[in-house]
Amino acid sequence: MVIKKWLPALASAAAILIQLLIASNGNHPQADADYYLYVSIAGGVIALMCAAASHLHKGFDKIWSFKAPFWTGVIVFFAILDILTEKFCILPAIYFPSPSRIFGAMVSDHALLAKCLGYSARLLLTGFFGGAIVGILTGIAVGFSKAADYWISPIIRILGPIPSTAWIPLVLISFPSAVSASAFLIGLAVWFPTTVMTSSGIKNISNSLFEVSSTLGAGYFYRIFKVGVPSAMPSMFIGLFNGVCSSFITLMTAEMIGAKYGIGWYVNWQKEMMSYSNVYAGLIIIAVLCSLLITLLFKVRDKVLVWQKGVIKW
Repeated sequence: MVIKKWLPALASAAAILIQLLIASNGNHPQADADYYLYVSIAGGVIALMCAAASHLHKGFDKIWSFKAPFWTGVIVFFAILDILTEKFCILPAIYFPSPSRIFGAMVSDHALLAKCLGYSARLLLTGFFGGAIVGILTGIAVGFSKAADYWISPIIRILGPIPSTAWIPLVLISFPSAVSASAFLIGLAVWFPTTVMTSSGIKNISNSLFEVSSTLGAGYFYRIFKVGVPSAMPSMFIGLFNGVCSSFITLMTAEMIGAKYGIGWYVNWQKEMMSYSNVYAGLIIIAVLCSLLITLLFKVRDKVLVWQKGVIKW
């Protein structure tokens, strides 16, 4: 339907009219400026451009026709939130700030948020890549070596299911700084699912593949890195995807054990200050960052596993 392409633009126009025609409730705290109105105007312009472009490009038309109802729902959600908060103050003002106050918090605290985002990105990437590398190596060892499987598998079964945040008291006295301790906790959260899925993927490889490679003269390490590891990569990526989600959960807690900056620290600090507009602003940034990281990981997966492209979508 043609009208479906224009729904986000119509929803943005309705949100703009609500903002202009309905007066704000005096009992609800006001933002420094009408940031929600500015965002609605910008969103409406982008929606109009996308709807117009969909008529000119068939490939984009398919994408926009699929995405348009979702973005319409997002716009309607913020419009309803605006009505329930700033316009009529139906929800408790202290816990449910208006969209203008949430977007205003992003603007007023943009320098601090950018600094916190940089600290969190450094901590997250350090812990994630460290845990992923160790997890893959451990999974390969457990999958290919009976001796490693005998000694390491019981440790994985016992220590792996324990939440990484439960190790905070021990980690704090074992590492020289809060940053290294936090990175270790994030790495631990990534290590377990990556190890389990890597070793599981290797153990489920058909023996005929190894037998054929041995018949053709392949050596031990060739069979590991040219036959076993590529065959187990689908399972490896599943472990990495689970590790990304676990790393973000751990990040929030890890940044509360002495970190001076970070998105998790920022959210916790603003919560203690009862500034919930800033809390929601931080949570939105965390959600966007997590989504971008998983999307990037899926792009890498599609490049590496070309034969499975599109089987698992994000």
